[in-house]
Amino acid sequence: MTTTTGSTTPHGAWPSPVDATTAAAHDGSPEFVGIVGDDVWWTAPRPAEGGRRALIRRRPDGTEECPLPAPWNVRSRVIEYGGTPWAGAVVDGAPLVVFANFADQRLYAFRPDEPQTPPRPLTPVGAVGGGLRWADLTLHRERGEVWGVLEEFTGDKPTDVRRVPAAVPLDGSAADDRAAVRELAPATHRFVTGPRLSPDGTRAAWTAWDHPLMPWDGTELRIADVTADGTFTAARTLIGGPEESVTQVGWAADGTLLAATDRTGWWNLHRVDPATGEAVNLCARQEEFGNALWKLGHHWFAPLDDGLIAVLHGVGALRLGLLDPATGEVTDAPGHWTEWNATLAASGSRVIGVAGSARTSYELVELDVKTGRTRVIGSAHHDTVDPAYVPDALARTFTGPGGREVHAQVYPPRNPLVTAEGPAPYVIWVHGGPTSRAAMVLDLEIAYFTSRGIGVAEVNYGGSTGYGRAYRNRLREQWGVVDVEDCAAVAEGLVAEGVADPARLAIRGGSAGGWTSAAALTTTDTYACGTVIYPILDLRGWSREGGETHDFESEYLESLIGPLDEVPERYRDRSPVHHGDRIDVPFLLLQGLDDVICPPVQCERFLEAVAGRGIPHAYLTFEGESHGFRRLDTMVTCLEAELALYGQVFGFTPEGVAPLELHT
Repeated sequence: MTTTTGSTTPHGAWPSPVDATTAAAHDGSPEFVGIVGDDVWWTAPRPAEGGRRALIRRRPDGTEECPLPAPWNVRSRVIEYGGTPWAGAVVDGAPLVVFANFADQRLYAFRPDEPQTPPRPLTPVGAVGGGLRWADLTLHRERGEVWGVLEEFTGDKPTDVRRVPAAVPLDGSAADDRAAVRELAPATHRFVTGPRLSPDGTRAAWTAWDHPLMPWDGTELRIADVTADGTFTAARTLIGGPEESVTQVGWAADGTLLAATDRTGWWNLHRVDPATGEAVNLCARQEEFGNALWKLGHHWFAPLDDGLIAVLHGVGALRLGLLDPATGEVTDAPGHWTEWNATLAASGSRVIGVAGSARTSYELVELDVKTGRTRVIGSAHHDTVDPAYVPDALARTFTGPGGREVHAQVYPPRNPLVTAEGPAPYVIWVHGGPTSRAAMVLDLEIAYFTSRGIGVAEVNYGGSTGYGRAYRNRLREQWGVVDVEDCAAVAEGLVAEGVADPARLAIRGGSAGGWTSAAALTTTDTYACGTVIYPILDLRGWSREGGETHDFESEYLESLIGPLDEVPERYRDRSPVHHGDRIDVPFLLLQGLDDVICPPVQCERFLEAVAGRGIPHAYLTFEGESHGFRRLDTMVTCLEAELALYGQVFGFTPEGVAPLELHT
């Protein structure tokens, strides 16, 4: 029984102040933090402005401004997931900022202190396929260039693409001339990160990898000599390989080359000799000092001028600390924040990051290294709803098949005004990736359900990050098996404890989480319904051979399922699209029509497979939405439709939500 006071109301029908608009309006978090002079910059979500990413500037006096009004959208499409889309520096006594605009993917430069002067283009529009795209940017004022990753399409297929480290002149000479773009190194690998220049300007380092590897499987740390005119020479590999993931490289102020590599089974920070490749672990722990590189330019460490290194580290959740490379000791920053995102910036004695907790949304946090004090400097959390309606998050470890550990975060129903009898309905939330992790940070979309009497459990199933390479590797050739089993283990564990109702369990997830949700609905009888969001449903179609996804993940299935030419039957046997006859519970499909990662054809094929079987379902599509919904109206519609589905299946009438029209 829920231990709150007040009236007795069925689970799911509790009155709640957390409406869908409030929850959706606070979706997303600050990202890509940087320091320009004395100002701090970052990108921020704007769901009410068409889902654009705004570029925010914080001045030393604490005032915040958005110097680029709508429709400017500071977001890169490199590898479709993007990367650092802006860079800045003080040039001629005033800040100069370069950014990638989402609509045309061109780089633009502007002077924020000259608002009357519009941004000017630095790169041309690509004429072929997906055009020219840019990410992981660094502005080199002394060279008059911005460096980054150039992604250039050479044909109309998603896989007709090349990527190289490249430099763009700041004078605008490349705005209409592709030939003026200077490629810094030959295209020796299919994927690269942006080059990092050594303090003395004589060397550059970056990471690179090739299919079928993903960056968390195996990468190479590449290094090249840099001539006086900026030419890269004698490029070579220092460390890395097919079973070693170097997820970030950088230079300390004294010229030390640093790399986060998982050669020990955990992403630890190493000092790497630029001449020999000898790597010395600076803090040997069974903890992560890095994570999966889904976006180019993520930063888990930032060297300081005094020799210390700001690091994010931990098991599961990462926290901010200062690593002394001379002793290997880490001193953690004070504060209530329990989750830190992969975006660190440092200047002088300041470290800036993005952090949140189970009770607070993501904020910009500054650590003063000299005093050891932390403070919020941007995107400050405010209690949008009464905290009494926010669930008490619980970090749990459940037991899966064979006694293996399964990590999860459980959010029981919570409402100060309502008491309900018996176990609650629960929804299992499955994160995307699948090489990723669900963070325990305040999410009003979770509170939208828990405040109404529906529990939520986020499962960091085998394959998730944060728990070492062995935990990630559990999913090798086992996608659709281990993830499904681990989610069921959490659901069944909650039932065994008496907190979850076995007849009122649901599963939901997006992208790879949509795959797991659909696979669970077609292979188990654990759930009474499910919500499947921009999913993968047909493995062969989503493979490189099928051509229904983008280049970055086109060979991801080689490790998740196995080589297609060796185990073709596995691609069919595990695909929900081939098991429409097995699904016998209601489901909701949500899909963006502009999604090139998990295109609508996957959903359409699945619907054909279940047609005529009398299974209640709804399929909602959204124009202008791609992979990951960003628009306020879309997210509101999706939340209300999901709640309506649970109401109709679990037998309650949610307050203020219209019934969902289910088709058979």
